[in-house]
Amino acid sequence: MSGNLQLLADTLAAAKSEGRAALIAYLPAGFPTVDGGIEAVKAVLDSGADVVEVGLPHSDPVLDGPVIQTADDIALRGGVKIADVMRTVREAHTATGKPVLVMTYWNPIDRYGVERFTAELAEAGGAGCILPDLPVQESALWREHAEKHNLATVFVVAPSSKDARLAEITAAGSGFVYAASLMGVTGTRESVSSQAEDLVRRTRATGTGLPVCVGLGVSNAAQAAEVAGFADGVIVGSAFVKRMLDARDEAAGLAAVRELAADLAEGVRGRAPQAG
Repeated sequence: MSGNLQLLADTLAAAKSEGRAALIAYLPAGFPTVDGGIEAVKAVLDSGADVVEVGLPHSDPVLDGPVIQTADDIALRGGVKIADVMRTVREAHTATGKPVLVMTYWNPIDRYGVERFTAELAEAGGAGCILPDLPVQESALWREHAEKHNLATVFVVAPSSKDARLAEITAAGSGFVYAASLMGVTGTRESVSSQAEDLVRRTRATGTGLPVCVGLGVSNAAQAAEVAGFADGVIVGSAFVKRMLDARDEAAGLAAVRELAADLAEGVRGRAPQAG
């Protein structure tokens, strides 16, 4: 392992050595603008996120709820291109030195060309990709090129995943395992799904050495602290995007995501205010 895949592994291991979960933030590229999106990614990394996933906006985001769909629509209407996603990765990683991944559906990569995409992502300093709709059994071409460029291949597991399927996914993936805490789309929730802890337990039971990080539904420090009690990483997306959507202007949006990142960083360290 070398390059930014190693950086990702080292970052997750460092959080574990501190006795805490890692904080992984998600923001789409090109939202509210390409430059504004870059500033937002840098802001969350500077304010406590250990890792960032940069979303590649897609016109048919099957896993994403209305908040992220709205942001994606703004980015697409603004003309965001894959080159802008790569620029976002490069500038955020260069400015912070922290791992930056791309979260994308398979279709844009397939159209762009797997070799071209992986080469450009590695050149931009990216640590890898999260591929929520790429079946493991159809992933050989992607994994071949990802391994060539030292990029992580992060697969998504769900509460519906059978144990044999979990073993297949963890054996094929690298970087970490993305455990979707509930069936359905992304979005903030009032409480963390009770299925999440069981899914983490079952994923670890495959014998994988990969960290297991939980996403879908975490929106505040108390929830982050709860998930950090059983997961290696806490993934937060819609809550960051909502803060920016609700802000009166770009400066207020940046201030809002900085505040949330700092709160969540306290949460994964077990220092969140108790709910209730």
